[in-house]
Amino acid sequence: MIRSLFGTIVSHTDTSLVLAINHIGYLVYTPATRYLLTVGESVHFYTHLAVRETALDLYGFMTHTELQYFELLLTIPKIGPKSALQIMCQATPEVLATAIITGDGEHLHKVAGIGKKTAANIVLHLAGKIDPSITPNVSLEKTPLTLLSTAQNDAILALTTLGFDAREARDAVLKLESTLDAKSLIQAVLRHAPLS
Repeated sequence: MIRSLFGTIVSHTDTSLVLAINHIGYLVYTPATRYLLTVGESVHFYTHLAVRETALDLYGFMTHTELQYFELLLTIPKIGPKSALQIMCQATPEVLATAIITGDGEHLHKVAGIGKKTAANIVLHLAGKIDPSITPNVSLEKTPLTLLSTAQNDAILALTTLGFDAREARDAVLKLESTLDAKSLIQAVLRHAPLS
């Protein structure tokens, strides 16, 4: 697997560039507009190789932290490499980390312009899965990290499918005993949910 490339920029668009290495041009998908790159500049990229039936696509980032967040986004159902790249074009690792740690999809929606459902999905699926040390610029003093169990994550996902706001579902589940299984958590939240 290709994990990094060092070469000279031959051309670039908003979301890709061609990197020349030993007379070979590699097409790399990247949030190029954020990096303010110029043709002829030498750069180093940390890369992810996405293997499909019809193509081998390289996705590159200038920091290892960005690559880590890109690969975390790929663990979310229905988010593929192109969607993950679009998210990385809109949100920095610091913005993503703040939203995930605080469980605040609305923050991600407002700050980065990511759709509400996508932002809620990111916060829900990555809750408790990020290591704060990979994003040192995020202050955790006011936003303590709460690690969720698999049952809690499953319950929150089920509740959002039933129409709950992701943050409300998370808050409701966190008020309950953490040793309960997903079914018990869902039933407990539904019992106490106000009727509309």
